Amino acid sequence: MKLSSRSIFAALGLLAGFLPAVHAADFPNKPIRWIIPFPPGGSNDVLARYIGIKLSQRMGQQVVIDNRGGANGIIGTDLASQASADGYTILIISTSFVLNASVRKLPYDIQKSFDPIAMIASSPNSIVTHPTKGYKSLQDLVSQAKAKPGAINYAHTGVGGFNHFGGELFKRVAGIDMVPVPYKGGGPAMIDVIAGNMLVMFTSITQVLGHVRAGRIKMLAVGAANRNAAVPDVPTVIEAGFPGYEMYVWWGIAAPAGVPRDRAAILYREITAVLQDPETRKWLEQNAAAETQLSKPPEIRTM
Repeated sequence: MKLSSRSIFAALGLLAGFLPAVHAADFPNKPIRWIIPFPPGGSNDVLARYIGIKLSQRMGQQVVIDNRGGANGIIGTDLASQASADGYTILIISTSFVLNASVRKLPYDIQKSFDPIAMIASSPNSIVTHPTKGYKSLQDLVSQAKAKPGAINYAHTGVGGFNHFGGELFKRVAGIDMVPVPYKGGGPAMIDVIAGNMLVMFTSITQVLGHVRAGRIKMLAVGAANRNAAVPDVPTVIEAGFPGYEMYVWWGIAAPAGVPRDRAAILYREITAVLQDPETRKWLEQNAAAETQLSKPPEIRTM
């Protein structure tokens, strides 16, 4: 299941038209709140905290990270949808932003309640385990799952999330039965894997990479067409013998619908400058988060 950030945003009609010239000289003149609809420690949080520091430096105002986890991102996203459309509240969105709409009735409209600001990056899914209590290889996991159907649990960030879909897709291609266990976010799920309380997790490479390098988590495979440069020794799920498995997550930034065009243009300009900075590009590459380039900024509705 390949979820392309470009194709998804195009399907939502969010990539039409150029923004006008920027003339909001007094914006921003106070801190900007960046809502992260997941707990600390997940990939959304990791990216936002790095980019938020860079954005604060460029804009001369603090970008305040506000974690509002729960319901696979729905609680924080709903909070953002009700905020003033003045440019001082932004929201990180990811694949789950779209997937939630396919499995739940939401208190907001993903097309009408938000204005898109910018794309950030994308990353492949990965399958991870505890380094000593877990499984030696992906084949080992599958063998044990087939020997004891329904006996192995796997962690994910919530029903309808890309990690949940990633787990269910793997069950199908591998012909196994595992039990999904939802967490409030990737951070809490990852803590349980590190502790050995949960032995399997589906997650973005970006979230767990630091712990993989430190030996606290073992990565069994990546859900991409090709190996990832950040973990070149880790095989793809396809290489491991399970064709038809690809799963990616993307991240972007949105704001409550109706942000004035000049303020939205400033946000897009400054975020894009951060993403194009060589230091940021290097950090994204090192953390398996490929930068997504847009040919033009997204259309922002007027108030």
